[in-house]
Formats: sequence, structure tokens, C-alpha cells
Amino acid sequence: MALISLEDLDGLEDEELDNDITDNPEPMEDDEQQRLYTHWQAIASTHQVSVPREAPCVVLIEMTGPIQELTQRNQAQEREQVPFSSISQHEKLGEVLFEERVYPAGKWACITKGEKLYEQSISMGFMKLMKFICKENSVGRYLGMTVPIVNSIQMLEDGNGFQKDILTAYYLPAEFQANPPQPTDPDITILQREALRVITMTFFGTTTEETIMPQINLLWEMLGPSEEMHRNSYMVAVYDNPGVSCRRNELWFIRRDP
Repeated sequence: MALISLEDLDGLEDEELDNDITDNPEPMEDDEQQRLYTHWQAIASTHQVSVPREAPCVVLIEMTGPIQELTQRNQAQEREQVPFSSISQHEKLGEVLFEERVYPAGKWACITKGEKLYEQSISMGFMKLMKFICKENSVGRYLGMTVPIVNSIQMLEDGNGFQKDILTAYYLPAEFQANPPQPTDPDITILQREALRVITMTFFGTTTEETIMPQINLLWEMLGPSEEMHRNSYMVAVYDNPGVSCRRNELWFIRRDP
């Protein structure tokens, strides 16, 4: 089954949803199924995954409630920012080149996938996280969306590519930090992460191994030689809809423990 992000679901227009749909929806007409199939195929193609013909109906039946809830909200206000403190910003001609931040310790829902391509791994991982966020959790309700979603990358020994296993992490909203809901999916784990000090650089566009590697090289060029940062692991923070060509992302370099 092809796996799409929460924001792809959020991107569906209200009119694409049946306002009268219930937990036991009526079967869709053939032309409606074809329209949904075409819609999901277009989204999935940006992730190098494919959608079997039964997937759109299954996904919409499972996710109708969360989709309707999300589309009725002002997402800019409803999304909770992962908390951080800014340490410093480095600018050139008024433009911020990179920023140093500290993210406090906190609880994250995490899943690791090891597909052939980076974009396949993050897509498949986040589909499972999306279900956890929406309803497949011990409290049985929508938990709320936080940004960014953070993908952790481990480099190959020669430094010229990514290892297959990608860890995708969702920061639990503030109301659940003290008592995290438990996932029903055994692939998802709740981790207490220690405080993290990072150098961040914003970039825009799709996130694949081919687009991230030049950003890694660029940030190293700006920082110069340094033993203070890890060279075998990085993070990519994603803020925007993966279907948007000019989406906002950040590359995070991780400071070594002092």
C-alpha cells in the first residue's frame, strides 16, 4: 500500500469529502473511486511509491474523521511548534545563513523504515505515524499535529550516501509529554530524547538523497573544518506539505556532547 503524509490528507479540499459520511460509509461509485485513485497516484508519485486501486477507498474510510477535522481547522494555528531556544544566527546581507538552536529533552513517537529510497522510507514511516496521530493510540483520538517532522539520517562509511534505515520522529504535543499515549502499532515506539543542540540551515524543495547531499556539503562549506559536529549523522526537518514543490525544510547538524 502506498503511504502518504498527514498533510497530503490535509490538502484535500472540503468538497472532496462527503459531509454526511459516517463510520459506516456507503460504497463509492466507480467514477468517485477513479477520481480518488488518480488523486492519490499524483501525490504518491512525488514519493516514488505507487497506489494499488483499493488503497484510496481503504484510506478514506479509515481516515475520514481526521481528514474532516483537519480540513475544518486553520492549520497554521493548529500546528504546534516543537519548542527550541535560539542561541545565535549567522547572517550575510540581511539573510540568515544558519542558526544554532537547543531543543529541550522530550518525548517523540518514532519509527524506522529501510526502503530502497530515502523518500520511500520517510513516506512509509510517516503513514504509520499519521495513523497513530489520528486515532490508533491508547486514548483513541486525534492527538494534534506538531512541526517539524524530523528524519534522522546515518551516512555510509565513505560519507557519499545514506544508510537505508531512516528514523522518522513526531514530537508529542505539550499536553501529552507527561503521559504519552501508547501506539497500537508495534513498529512505533515512544522515546525520551535528550536535549539536542544543532546548527540549522533552511532549504526549499523536495527531499531526496540527491537533493539533501548538496545541502550537507553547502553547510560544511559555510562552517569550515570542525570537530564539534557529527559527520556520520544528520537530521532533516520537514515543515510543509510534501506535495508542494517549494516546501520548507531544514538540515540539522548535531553538536557533539561536550
